[in-house]
Amino acid sequence: MPTKRIHNFNAGPAALPLPVLEEIQASFLNFNNSGMSITEVSHRSKWFDDVINDAVIRIRRLLKMDETYQVLFLQGGASMQFAMIPMNLLRDGESADYVNTGTWATKAIQEARLLEKTVRVAASSEDRNFCYIPDKIEFDPKAIYTHITSNNTIKGTQWAAYPNTGGVPLAADMSSDFMSRPFDAKPFGLIYAGAQKNIGPAGVCVVIIRDDLLKRASGNIPTMLKYTTHAAKNSMYNTPPCFGVYTIQLVMKWLEESVGGLEAMDAVNQKKAACLYSVIDASRFYKGTADKDSRSLMNVTFRLPSEDLEKQFVQEAMAENLGGLKGHRSVGGCRASIYNATTLESVQVLADFMKTFERKNG
Repeated sequence: MPTKRIHNFNAGPAALPLPVLEEIQASFLNFNNSGMSITEVSHRSKWFDDVINDAVIRIRRLLKMDETYQVLFLQGGASMQFAMIPMNLLRDGESADYVNTGTWATKAIQEARLLEKTVRVAASSEDRNFCYIPDKIEFDPKAIYTHITSNNTIKGTQWAAYPNTGGVPLAADMSSDFMSRPFDAKPFGLIYAGAQKNIGPAGVCVVIIRDDLLKRASGNIPTMLKYTTHAAKNSMYNTPPCFGVYTIQLVMKWLEESVGGLEAMDAVNQKKAACLYSVIDASRFYKGTADKDSRSLMNVTFRLPSEDLEKQFVQEAMAENLGGLKGHRSVGGCRASIYNATTLESVQVLADFMKTFERKNG
C-alpha cells in the first residue's frame, strides 16, 4: 500500500529528499550487508568510517574546498555554536564583529556577551523589525572574525551576496541555506549549519573550520567544547550522531549524483522562490514581510489581511495536504519553507492553492 506523503513546508525538522528516505528504508535493517542497522553499527567500525569519510569528501567537493578546511559533525545544534565560536576564537583583548539580522543573530550576540567576550554590532536591521539585510557596514579590520546569519528563517531574509570584510574571516550560521547554492568559500573561516533544515535530521550540526582559525582553539576550554578535540578524532572523540551523519552523507550523494551539484540546485531553488513570490507580488491579499532585495529563497514569509484568515489558510492548506505553513510563534503570519528537498511540483501546488484561497476570501 503506497505511503501517503504531504507537501512538506516545515521549517525544521524539514523535508528530506524522497530518494534518500527510500535508500534509508531499504538498508535500515541491514546496512551494507553488516547484518545491523546503521543505528546499531559501531562508530569505530569500517562501515561507519566509510560513511563519515565519504560525507566529508562530498561536502568539500560540493563547496570546492581543499583540505585546509576541517569538516566536523557535532552535537548541540547551531545554538551550541553561538557559544563555541567566541569561546574558541576570541582571546583576552580581542573582539569580533557581528551583523544582527534577526532572532538567531541576536542569540549569537547574546551568547558571546554572556561569555564576557568583546562583541561589536557592526550593523543591524532591528530598526525595521529585521525585514532587510544591511548593505552599509563598516567592519573593524582588527576583528578576529565577522559573524553573519546567511538566511533568516523567521523573518524570511537572506544575504544575496556576502559582505566584503576586507580580509577578516567570515563566520556564518548557514543552518537554513547550507548547500542550497554555490558560493566562494575563501572568505569564510568558519561555517556551521544545523542539519535539520536543509541537509539531514535533527541531532547533528556540520561545522567547517579553516586551519588558521582551528589553531586558535587553545587555552582553558572544556574538552568537548574545543574544536581541536573533534578535528583530531575525525568527529569521533565520543560517539557521534551516527544516523544523522549517515543521512547527511546520502543527501550529499543525492546533491552530487541526482541533482547535479549546487549550480543545478540553485537553479531549481530560484524557480521555486519565484513561483511563490510572483503570487504574493500580484496580490493585494498576501503581503510579503521581507524587502524584495533581501528576500529568502528558502523561507517565504507572508501575512494575510487578518489573523483569523491566516489560521483558516493554514487549516485549509493542511486539508489539501500542504503542511507546515504556520509562521514562527514569535511573529505569526505564514511561512513556506522551500528547502532543497521540497520539490518544484509541491511549490506549484501551494501557489495554486494560494490563488484559489484568495479568490474565495479576498
